[in-house]
Amino acid sequence: MRGSLACTFAVIGLFSRAIPVGAHHSFAAEYDKNKPVTIKGVVTSMKWSNPHAWLYVDVKDADGTTAHWSFELGGVNGLYRQGWRKEDLQPGTALTVEGFLSRTDPHVGNSQNIMLPDGRRLFSGSPTPR
Repeated sequence: MRGSLACTFAVIGLFSRAIPVGAHHSFAAEYDKNKPVTIKGVVTSMKWSNPHAWLYVDVKDADGTTAHWSFELGGVNGLYRQGWRKEDLQPGTALTVEGFLSRTDPHVGNSQNIMLPDGRRLFSGSPTPR
């Protein structure tokens, strides 16, 4: 009895390790894939944090006021594997960000691509928004 109980718990333990973690938020819960956005602005800062990096950009609106945008990027490890380095987006860097708008905040988005003035394009999001 004691041996079969231990074996049962061992099997449950092995299978539970194969189940993906469900705590990660859904793209669709926070962003609207039907609302693409492209902005041109200047980097104010970049936060390299897990589970996602964040990019902060100032954008001049048509009326001359400055809008402060926040973009969620992919995970830090994924960005690093794609060739990103912390020094890539220094404050003052002009860029274009393509992504999707937040469902709740007009100046928050999920970044998919970032274009730099020298023509480099940095992939910054998930392979496909879900």
